[in-house]
Amino acid sequence: MSVYKMIEIVGTSPDSWDAAAAAAVERAGQTLRDLRVAEVTDMDVTIENGKIALYRTKLKVSFKFEETV
Repeated sequence: MSVYKMIEIVGTSPDSWDAAAAAAVERAGQTLRDLRVAEVTDMDVTIENGKIALYRTKLKVSFKFEETV
């Protein structure tokens, strides 16, 4: 039997939504252990001077609670 927690994170990239998602997961992995699933919930962009300046990807990320003895 396992218990998982889900949190929402947002990654950004000047290159693409994929790169923004990868940045978010990589950064979350630095402080959260046992990441399991990432679900993209939203994608948007910021616009400056009529051009895309930044891609943003919102994800729900789940990780397993550690068992305590």
